[in-house]
Amino acid sequence: MRFIAVLLIAIAFAAPGRAAEPAPTFERDIQPILTRYGCNAGPCHGKARGQNGFALSLLAYDHDFDFNAITAEARGRRVFPANPAFSLLLRKASGQVPHGGGKKVAEGSPEYRALEQWIAAGTPRTPADAPKLEKVTVSPTGRVMSFNATQQLAVTAHYSDGSTRDVTRLAQFSSSESVYAAVDAAGLVKAGPIPGEAAIMARFAEKFAICGVLIPYSGPKNEQLYKQLPVVNFVDQFVWAKLKQLNLTPSAPATDAQFHRRAYLDVIGRLPTPDETRAFLASTDPKKREKLVDALLERPEYADFWANKWTDLLRPNPYHVGMKATYNLDQWLRKSFRANKPYDQFVREIITANGSTWTNGAAVFYRNRREPDELTTMVSQLFLGVRLDCAKCHHHPFEVWGQDDFYSFAAFFGRIGRKGVGISAPISGGEEVIHLGTGTGGRRNGSAVKHPVTGKEMTPTPLLGQPLDIAPEKDPREVLADWVTAPENPYFGKVIANRVWADLMGRGIVDPVDDLRATNPASNPELLEALAVDFRKNGCDLKKLIRTICLSHAYQLATAPNDRNASDLRNYSRHYRQRLRAEVLLDMVSDITGVPEKFEAMPPGSRAIEVWTARSQSVFLDSFGRPDPNQDPPCERTADTTVVQALHLMNSPALHRKVTSDDGRCAELAKSKKSPTEIVDELYLLAYCRHPTDTERASAVKRFEKQAATRRSAAEDLMWALINTPEFVFND
Repeated sequence: MRFIAVLLIAIAFAAPGRAAEPAPTFERDIQPILTRYGCNAGPCHGKARGQNGFALSLLAYDHDFDFNAITAEARGRRVFPANPAFSLLLRKASGQVPHGGGKKVAEGSPEYRALEQWIAAGTPRTPADAPKLEKVTVSPTGRVMSFNATQQLAVTAHYSDGSTRDVTRLAQFSSSESVYAAVDAAGLVKAGPIPGEAAIMARFAEKFAICGVLIPYSGPKNEQLYKQLPVVNFVDQFVWAKLKQLNLTPSAPATDAQFHRRAYLDVIGRLPTPDETRAFLASTDPKKREKLVDALLERPEYADFWANKWTDLLRPNPYHVGMKATYNLDQWLRKSFRANKPYDQFVREIITANGSTWTNGAAVFYRNRREPDELTTMVSQLFLGVRLDCAKCHHHPFEVWGQDDFYSFAAFFGRIGRKGVGISAPISGGEEVIHLGTGTGGRRNGSAVKHPVTGKEMTPTPLLGQPLDIAPEKDPREVLADWVTAPENPYFGKVIANRVWADLMGRGIVDPVDDLRATNPASNPELLEALAVDFRKNGCDLKKLIRTICLSHAYQLATAPNDRNASDLRNYSRHYRQRLRAEVLLDMVSDITGVPEKFEAMPPGSRAIEVWTARSQSVFLDSFGRPDPNQDPPCERTADTTVVQALHLMNSPALHRKVTSDDGRCAELAKSKKSPTEIVDELYLLAYCRHPTDTERASAVKRFEKQAATRRSAAEDLMWALINTPEFVFND
């Protein structure tokens, strides 16, 4: 009886004179439903092997595969056009039979009816000449909200024939910062109880749109306060403008002692000596901060410190590429920073690197990453801030990139040739020469890059660009380097400006620093654009970029919050404290204790920041986040603190030996003619780069007066205590 009823309904809708709505089609109507309810998501049928024998392409990137899986696999049991309501696709989705994913759609809902009508119509595909989805828009596109307020979003799909339809029910929503503004599955945005901003993404099919939500601090805005804020350069103008939008009040300026220690650690990665601190604090020169930054940028430690940052991004496992090759890359990095090589030249030399891995350190880049797809993800992430990993297999869920974009970009690396000894880990010690391949004879001489699905040979194409016709004698990587470093490239200047900003300010304007996309918007896009433009104007000079940021008043704010910025974590209303890098912290311990560290494959007296391989054993460095030498670059370090770190500082036998060494600082101070007060002052200047307060001084001096204490034991106890404090471990 049910079959007859369904048949009569179908006949009635098809009867002459009745204006029947067109039946739903697969690509236009059904795939968005499966995506909206998570059927093709990674945890469900979209994972590599599917779920319970039923696999779909992740987020509907392969329509042919999905159509076949639904209509033809399992002997067609998933859809039953003769009785649509009896189809497994409907019965499982609506919870009528057991379903591991639970109930997804309710019987009688618009989505249920669409699926039922599609099955009844014979599961039609969307015609090739059907209007194409061109874009989606969200309304409103932006909104200023008060604490705990709500806002319903509406999503509209726009098609190539000019038609539109409301797809709010089928859109997926997510928030970039749900603590400030959360969004539910229906598109209802709810502001949080603290000031901030968030980008709400609405995604339909492969298109998305963004609604920016701003939640300012409640209460009247003090216009006079913002007018009186110091403006050293354009950085301050954009930071203050954003704080004014959010009605946030910046913290007080950092003291001279705070700035002095901060600048040393941020620019050259080491502490000032007590004499350097005394001289700076005693100086009355109104330009002493500016002169300090200029002097630090010219010190030799600058190159080692900033090269060490780039080793995380480029340095490979020495057992994979060879010890000598790893050393050559490390030395190439250090020479580049010593010469203050313009950043565009630095990038160009990496992308176009040729020659022996024993003589040209940059060529090691192509010994480590050997396939075009590996090089694509690394180059795009490091130098463009675009993460293309997802697009290797399917359309990026939060971006415009698809497989065509990925493999067209990979085609720039298709003709890389290699001569010499290949990889034979763990003893890859031979020499290899990188050159322009002939394009034949397999990967060692370069070969065409083909689309993994269509098999089409891909033409080198820049992101958001047109395919390029490159002459056979021309190295495609040179063309790529021209595009990457071109002034009109929208990514190049921004990603390096953002990376340096994050190093100095504690958090990137875009976070993570190498993930520039519409769905991960900058907290201050105008500031990021201004930094990129200024960087270009100054000849891609990294030192000038660092100087601009360090001399801004925003950089020189204190870390202590006030009552109107305590919740701010990304608008720079105060300076954000950072745990120091492992190498910097170990060098600080060595400097303070007066006992140098010993490293494998390094001459005596070498500093941790100079070590060229992560294979050099160090429990201290590993505890504080040095990348695993077996981990492929780029390796992004975390600034998190751990129990392991705290326990190491408290209990490390190596640290104890440094503090109590007969040749160490404490023994030297104990033998000197300095009074207990002077010893306390010296230790505070060594560790904190400031004088102790009266209370701190009085408390520390009492340790020297204890009955069982000696000058040396008291000094050792105080040094150990200072090393085990947040003020030492963090850059304030």
